[in-house]
Order: sequence, then C-alpha cells, then structure tokens
Amino acid sequence: MASWQLELKEPPQGSRALELWLQHAAGRILFEDVRGYAIDRIEQALSAEARAAAKKGIDDALYGLMMVLDGVTGALANETQHVDLIVQARLVNRRPEKVVVELDLKDGDGMCMGYHGWLEDNYGEHPVAVRKP
Repeated sequence: MASWQLELKEPPQGSRALELWLQHAAGRILFEDVRGYAIDRIEQALSAEARAAAKKGIDDALYGLMMVLDGVTGALANETQHVDLIVQARLVNRRPEKVVVELDLKDGDGMCMGYHGWLEDNYGEHPVAVRKP
C-alpha cells in the first residue's frame, strides 16, 4: 500500500527515540512507495520463479539506494570537488507549518541496518503508521 493510505502515529518523546522513529518513518515511506510500487507492477502471469527473481531485483535495487543514503556509495569526485546526495527526513507540524526535527539520513544509524527489519515489517519500538480506517 502507498504511504498516503497510512496514518502517521504520534512520535515518541526523547531525542534518541524520536531520531530512531524518524529513520523508521523514512524507511516505511521508501518501502511502501518504492518497493511496494515496484512489487505491485510485477506481471501476474509470470511463473513463481520469475516473480521471485523480479522481487529479488527490486530488493537489491532498494538496498543499493540505502547504501547511497548511508553515504557508503554514491559520490562523484575529482581532486578538488565531489558531488553526493543528501536526503533528509523531517517531522513537520502542519499548523502552523514548522519543522520539529530533521535528520540527514547519512547521519542516522544506517538505512542499510534498518532495511533488514523493514523487510520483516518491523519499524521499531514505536509505531510509525497504521492503515487508515
């Protein structure tokens, strides 16, 4: 399901718990809107083996993205400059709109670390989101 079909839960109190929750929220968005999107587009008529191979390709590509987000890969450089990607997760109050907390995912605990739990639908100690009624 897409992330718009989920309702965000209240974030936990405490800076460390909030930081972890925010990373899990970013993972949930990526898993729902990138992984879920791609899996939903696997041709239904394919054999079970072909579907499994397609799903493995999706998971491998998403893990590659996690390595870029963590800063493990994904930089172009020469002797004097480099280009890398910065992706931030932000918790924003809606009214009035105000950033509560933001985190460059490269500075977190590691999207690659969270990836394995997210494959098992484990988004941490504090729930990130639930299906909308």
